[in-house]
Amino acid sequence: MVPLSPPPEGIRRGTPAYTRANIALFLAGCATFSLLYSVQPLLPEFAREFRVGPGVASLALSFTTGALALSIFVAGAVGQALPRRWLMLGSMLLASLLQLVAGVAPDWPLLLGARLAEGFALGGVPAVAMAYLAEEMHPDDLGKAMGLYVSGTAFGGMMGRVGMGVLTEFGSWRIAMEAMGGFGLVAATGFGLLLPSSRRFVPQRGLDLGHHLAAWRGLLRQTALLRLFGVGFVLTSVFVALFNYAGFRLSAPPYSLGQSAISLIFLTYISGMFSSTAAGHLADHYGRRLPLAGGLGVMALGVVVTLAQPLWLVILGIALVTVGYFIAHSVASGWVGRLSGAAKGQAAALYLLFYYTGSSITGSLGGWFWQGWGWPGVVALTGGLALAGMIMALTMPGGGRRA
Repeated sequence: MVPLSPPPEGIRRGTPAYTRANIALFLAGCATFSLLYSVQPLLPEFAREFRVGPGVASLALSFTTGALALSIFVAGAVGQALPRRWLMLGSMLLASLLQLVAGVAPDWPLLLGARLAEGFALGGVPAVAMAYLAEEMHPDDLGKAMGLYVSGTAFGGMMGRVGMGVLTEFGSWRIAMEAMGGFGLVAATGFGLLLPSSRRFVPQRGLDLGHHLAAWRGLLRQTALLRLFGVGFVLTSVFVALFNYAGFRLSAPPYSLGQSAISLIFLTYISGMFSSTAAGHLADHYGRRLPLAGGLGVMALGVVVTLAQPLWLVILGIALVTVGYFIAHSVASGWVGRLSGAAKGQAAALYLLFYYTGSSITGSLGGWFWQGWGWPGVVALTGGLALAGMIMALTMPGGGRRA
């Protein structure tokens, strides 16, 4: 009997494959999140043009993130049978084309339909990207690589929001949507050319639904993973709700800011790019519980600071929320990969299902808090969720400290 050869060693830092993989996944994260959140600074524009309330306008984002949550769940299963690179590439190309369709939609229902389909298309990137990193990277370098991927999502989120705001003020929101779709196509091309093929991935025949159901049941029985899934729900709940309605607050008196000025607040994402990379490095060396809880604590502090009236304090609070969000997301997503064993694709899908469900539900729910109680209502909702996330992080079994 011929002995089975050991799997290839994971990709190590300093190698050409490590550089190519990180650039490719940076592009994937950047394109995915610029497409996903491109409509966030446009919500006041949608409310005016289509004559809908803030809660209804937020559906242009909530429909997309809700569809993405379900799509990721499916992609986590399909990704166990199909080549990861081609699945991610196809998702990026299709989502970019649907963004172009949304930009020319003549009415509100058609725009929502295009954004819903775009969310389904995008599902092939986040879950599969996390699984690819967890499988292909050497465990000692996983935290750093995951942090770089998350920093790509930060850059994409910033670029999409800032670019859309500026283009809308000097052109129109339709031109901005078309430009973002074009960027997605370019990023997808670069991704396809750069990403190394999987060496440690063993595809499974067919979908084998029973296998996936058993894997998901097993993962949901793990207390540590359940808490991390809950943290994922909290992270996007706080982050998306706060940013959704900051635009409505800042465009009204006493601030009365224009679209371009409001979009510049999303430059706080620059801090997220650096904090996510640093968080991954610290988690690899000093454990994960305290950085995770600390990130959520910084978010809670930032939420409270936004209650202040001076504009510079409002911006400072938003920056703190951004830093805390990317620290916590980087640590939590890397921790899911380490705890999931062989079911990395299914675990990533579950984490992101909770993650985007938070964005979809709380992102729209915040509109009713805004309409009923103003900004203090939004702060009460998001601040309470951040504190709940801190409790889940501090009660995580084990610290995730490397042996």
